[in-house]
Amino acid sequence: MAFSKSQLHKFADLIKIDISDEKLEQMNIDSVIEWIDKLKAIDTRGVEPMLSPATHNLPRRADTVTDGGIRDAVMANAPDKSGVSRGYFAVPKVMDGD
Repeated sequence: MAFSKSQLHKFADLIKIDISDEKLEQMNIDSVIEWIDKLKAIDTRGVEPMLSPATHNLPRRADTVTDGGIRDAVMANAPDKSGVSRGYFAVPKVMDGD
């Protein structure tokens, strides 16, 4: 399937790129289209889709929900200790009430 220069310029205009005639000739678009046509001709019936050709058998840990158990250690890092006793960080006001 061969594309004319006017068709290629129309495609370029649709995808909002500016390309010269010289650059179009260098790109050899027709060979890419031929390659895609060859891929389309491959019979893939019965082949399950996959995300990656590599198998990933990574170790997994149990997904258990916890509170982290380090609240006091985290709160010890608070620069302003006024909110620590109530379990939150005190921060400077960033918005006016106006």
